Amino acid sequence: MPVRADARRNYERLVEQARVAFAEFGVDASLDEIARRAGVASGTLYRHFPTRLDLIEVVLGGQVAELVARGRALLAAGGDAGDALATWLRAALTHALTYRGLAAAVMNSAGNSAAAWHAEMFEVGTALVDRARASGAVGADVAGGDVLRLVGAVAWAVRDVEDGDVRAGRMLEIVLKGL
Repeated sequence: MPVRADARRNYERLVEQARVAFAEFGVDASLDEIARRAGVASGTLYRHFPTRLDLIEVVLGGQVAELVARGRALLAAGGDAGDALATWLRAALTHALTYRGLAAAVMNSAGNSAAAWHAEMFEVGTALVDRARASGAVGADVAGGDVLRLVGAVAWAVRDVEDGDVRAGRMLEIVLKGL
C-alpha cells in the first residue's frame, strides 16, 4: 500500500527533528517536543514510531549509513590514502560525539541493528586503514580495528568534559600523527 504524501512528509520531518533533538539533548530528548518541532501531534509521532527506540534506530541508522557511504566514496575516489583515512576518521569522531547516547541505547536493546552497523563501519574503516597502510601513509603494524577503537576511546574520554569537541579533535590529531 503506497504511503500518502502527507504521511511521508510527517515521517521525514519527525526524523529530521529527532536527529536535531538527539544531537542537542541526547537520548532523553522529549518526544513531545520532537513532535511539536516537526509540526505534528504526538499521536502522529507514536503512529510512526511506537517506542523511543524505534525512533532512535531510524535516526542512528541514517547517520551510520551516511558515514559508511562517505567511507566508500573515499575508497572509490582514490587519491591520497592518508588524507582519505584522516577525513573519514574525523567524520567518525564527529558522529561518535554527536550520537553517543543513541548508540548506547541501541546497543543495550534486544534484537537491535547495532551489530550490523558496527560491522559496516569496521569494514569501511578497516579498508581505509589497509589502503593507507599499503600506500605507506600509516605504519605497517597499524590495524583497522585498533584505529577505530581509538576513535571510540577519544569520544568516550571527552564525554563529560567542557569543550569536549575541541579536546576530541586535538586528541584525534595526536592519534593521526601516531599512525
